[in-house]
Order: sequence, then C-alpha cells, then structure tokens
Amino acid sequence: QVQLVESGGGLVQTGGSLRLSCARSGGTGGINTMGWYRQAPGKQRELVAIIAVNGEPRYGDSVTGRFTISRAKARDTVYLQMNNLKPDDTAIYYCKAYILGRDFWGQGTQVTVSS
Repeated sequence: QVQLVESGGGLVQTGGSLRLSCARSGGTGGINTMGWYRQAPGKQRELVAIIAVNGEPRYGDSVTGRFTISRAKARDTVYLQMNNLKPDDTAIYYCKAYILGRDFWGQGTQVTVSS
C-alpha cells in the first residue's frame, strides 16, 4: 500500500520561509505526477504546485514566484520551498501522488503564517 509521509510544516511569521517534504513508501508502480495541494478553513482544496515525471512544474497562481517544487526521483520524494510566506498561505498542505491511474494523498501538514 502506498503511503505518503509529509514533514516540514509549522508556524512562521509573514515573509518567512518553510520547506515541506513528502516521501513515498510502499506500494508498486512509478509515480507520474507528484505535488502539493492546500486547504484553508472554509475553502476548497486548491493546487499549490505539482511536478511531472519529466520535471516540468506547474504552480497555482497565488504562489507563482514565491514557491518552488523539486523532486528526487530516486527516492520518490518531492520538496516544496516556500518563501515570502503570507497569512493567506495558512492552510493544511497535502501531498498527492498519481500512480498507475490512482491518486494517493498524504495526511496533511499544517502551515500557519502569522501577521
């Protein structure tokens, strides 16, 4: 069974930085796309950033220029470097991997940005 283990969330002040990590363990099959979504209280889950197997990234409009996604294929791990954080970035961040036609989700990690 595929598991996605997230780490790196926490509390940071406006303008600060955090780095999230998500590592896959278990299961079979290569990862196609892998990335991050987030959900703030009372809002729908939205795309933050995803990266394809060829390394091509895609970002949500609100994080472009501030966040960078990268991937270590050999370890099935994806990273999200978040800079210049804003209070609107406060949310639970979920890792997602697309493997053999299915979406797998992590448990989520809380990111809180204080003003």
